[in-house]
Amino acid sequence: MRATSTMQRVRPALRRSGARLRPALLAAAALALALAAAAGAGCGESGSPSLEGSAWRLTGWSISGQDPNDFTITAEFKDGRMSGTSAVNQYGGPFTAGDDGSFSVGDLASTMMAGPEPDMQAEAAYMDLLDGAASFAVDGETLTLFDADGSESLIFTAAHEAVQ
Repeated sequence: MRATSTMQRVRPALRRSGARLRPALLAAAALALALAAAAGAGCGESGSPSLEGSAWRLTGWSISGQDPNDFTITAEFKDGRMSGTSAVNQYGGPFTAGDDGSFSVGDLASTMMAGPEPDMQAEAAYMDLLDGAASFAVDGETLTLFDADGSESLIFTAAHEAVQ
């Protein structure tokens, strides 16, 4: 009889400890899923790296007669939005970058400051090229945006510090 009563006392104790372990097991499973998702977040099916969380500085473009290195032109991609400096003004808005390398920007907003004429021309050229970008590729420290014809239009170098 004592064995029976002991077992009856043990079972509720086991049930209670199991109930306490259940949230911990669920949390561990959720963490494992989150880590697995994060591990695959950098690459899509075709191997195109994600732009999310990256920052870049413009170092080349398809405009002749102006060196983009003479201006501060940056791009940062975070939470589905693109933002940066476009020679004179700050800009930002939505972007999409597909696993297949497709790229587009939505309606971009910008501050409306005036600056030296060469800077304003560079800014207008950058915004036009950005608006016409149709695809992208990342090769190490280089992000290249291509126009609808597949020609290189904007070339960025990775910015290892937060862009201003």
